Parts: sequence; structure tokens; C-alpha cells
Amino acid sequence: MSKTGFSAADILLPADGHFETWAVVACDQFTSQPEYWERVKETVGDNPSTFRIILPEAQLSDGHTQEHIARINATMREYLDRGIFREYPDAMIYLERVQSDGRIRRGLIGKIDLEEYDYSPDSTALVRATEGTVLDRIPPRQAVRRDAALELPHIMLLVDDPGNTLIGPLAACDEVVYDFDLMEGGGHARGCLLTKDQMDAAQKALEVLAESPLLFAVGDGNHSLASAKAHYEEEKAKGLASSELSRYALVEIVNLYDDALEFEPIHRVLFDIDPEDILAELKAAYPGTIQTTDLNAAVPEGAHVIRYAWAKEEGLLIIPNPKAQLEVGTLQSFLDRYLKEKGGRIDYVHGDDITIELGRKEGCIAFLLPAMDKNDLFRSIVADGPLPRKTFSMGHAADKRYYIEARKIK
Repeated sequence: MSKTGFSAADILLPADGHFETWAVVACDQFTSQPEYWERVKETVGDNPSTFRIILPEAQLSDGHTQEHIARINATMREYLDRGIFREYPDAMIYLERVQSDGRIRRGLIGKIDLEEYDYSPDSTALVRATEGTVLDRIPPRQAVRRDAALELPHIMLLVDDPGNTLIGPLAACDEVVYDFDLMEGGGHARGCLLTKDQMDAAQKALEVLAESPLLFAVGDGNHSLASAKAHYEEEKAKGLASSELSRYALVEIVNLYDDALEFEPIHRVLFDIDPEDILAELKAAYPGTIQTTDLNAAVPEGAHVIRYAWAKEEGLLIIPNPKAQLEVGTLQSFLDRYLKEKGGRIDYVHGDDITIELGRKEGCIAFLLPAMDKNDLFRSIVADGPLPRKTFSMGHAADKRYYIEARKIK
């Protein structure tokens, strides 16, 4: 095992090469747009697909979660029995992902040792959470993993590598294992196997980066990684032999300074609430808050600005002298209290237009947040621990990681 917790993995890919219908976007995307997943279902048809072995969060509230999980686990076993996979033992894959905007994001795929991951706020582990972990989001994902024969990653780990010493040298690889267009406007994915020399060079680069206070920050898929950790700890406590496989999780490493990597804000949409009441309560919670429909209103230095939209109006909430460091902290702490006391439902949405569209529906309101500077991420985590949950997203929903690679965990 490497000193960095990252190593080569036994990677499974579909042997028939039909990646266009195999790969689907991360399960936590388009949760309030079931029509997206209906289109995916139509595109996939009867072909083997990751769509059949993941649980889109859009389906979590349909009352059939256990049936979905049973179907997923059965399909995983069926795919293995049918021999649809080709295995690449002790492999790392260099990935070039052409995003929907045409820019190329580069990554490195292998496995991470879950013994080196800790999402607690005061963690000093090699792998740490970038944002607060919502504990009640772990059990449903852990339930999917508990009897699963396979794992598929949408976990992305960030490294603070301004010199591009890790991923930069990997582009000169020749053995292409996939090269295809992603469905639903997700861009393009091209992956190739690394040689042993390239893998050795990557490990040496990681060992140098590990001399800094923080090696890996979870940029995407924190709750999936936390669920993998919980599953591993459960198997380890029971003394199960399968814990030797579940100890690891397949991940993609991305350089924080990759030119194509942008931090997008994650907005909030509230459902089944009274918009006027929630605005009044927010102003009461933060005395001195100014509410205005002038989207270009002057903002005092140091104030937090939160944009809102509902059926009757759109405007700004200007909150002077905030106690939280970021707008997301100011807003989320209020929303947590409000929803606990008065009920309603919250969703975390990517993209301004769809957020406003959802917020303008009856009984809804949208809150839009500004983006954070990605260059502040590692420094903030080392100094203050994880950021408030759902602080940022790495790119638009269509540019999130698609499920392509798989790995046996049973």
C-alpha cells in the first residue's frame, strides 16, 4: 500500500464497448427533474447500463427504495454472471473529460484506502471532507452498498498541485480503453491505461504533495465516500473477509488548479412553504436585513447578499454584520431552523435558471448564492475544518462525473 493511501485498482469496464448507453451522470444530479431520468431510461433501452445499478436520488421519495436496492443488487450479480465486464488488474486510468463548454478536465482514477479518510470536523487525515457531512444521508447509500457486488465512483478527490506535477505528465499514454460521447449533453470522455512507469511516477508526485498539511480534499461525492467508509467499518467490525475489498473506494483525482475546474454555487429551493413567511422569518432572524427588488442595489462592505425568487417577485436580501464567513453559512443555519420548526422540503440545485424556475412555482421559493474562490479551499479546510454543507459544486450538473468504471467489493 502506498504512503498516500492511493493505489492501483482492479478496474472493470464493459467489454462490448457500448459506453454511450453504459455511462450515466452521478445519482445526486437532477433530483427535482424526474423528466431527465426518464429520458435517460429511454436512451438506455435494454442495453447494459450503470443506470440499472445506481439509485438516482430523484427516486428516493417514491416509496420503493427497498425494491430499487434489491433490483440494483440483482442486476449487478447478473452483469457479473453474464461476463459483460473486462477486468484491468492493478490499473490506473488517465481521464480526459470534455465538458459541455468544450474545456478539458483531466483526472486520475484508482482506489483510496478508507482507513486514511475521516470526515469529522477536526480531522487531520490524508483524506478530508470539504463540507459538513449530513449523517442522515449515509444510511440510504450504505444500504445500497451493503449487499452490492460492485461499486461505481462519482467521488472526486482534489489535490493542491499548482505545479501540475501529478496529472500533467500522464497525458502521454497510448492504451485507450474508452473514447465516447456522454449522453444528455455531458460532453466527451476519453480514458487510457497508465504504464507501470507512469503509475510509479504518479505515486512519487503524490508523496511529495503529501508533505503539505492536507493531501486530498473531497471535491464531489463526500456522502458516497462517507457511506463507503460506514460500510467498511461495519464489515470490519463483523470480521467479514469482504472487508479486504470494501476497505477501498474507487475515486478520481483532479487538480484543484485544473483550468476547466470551476466552483459553481449550489442554490436552495424550498418546497411546500409560504414564501412571504419565510422571508419575514429570515429578516427577523437577522435584524437589520434589507429586502429590495433592486438587483443592482448598493451593498455595504462586509454584508452578505442572498438573491431570492418566488412567484410574485425577485430580489435581494442584504444582511449586514454576518457572523458566518460565507453566505451559505448565514442562509443554511436559518433554513435548518425554519424547516425543523415549520416543515417543508429543501432541494440543492445547480444553475441559476432552473433554480429560479423551480422557485417561482406555487408554494416554493429559491435562494441563489454566490460562488466561492476555489483557491481558498485548502487553506479554509486546514484553518477552520469543513465548510458548510453544499457550499459549492465543481461545475454544472451536466459536467458532473459520469459512472464509467466499476470495481468488485464482494
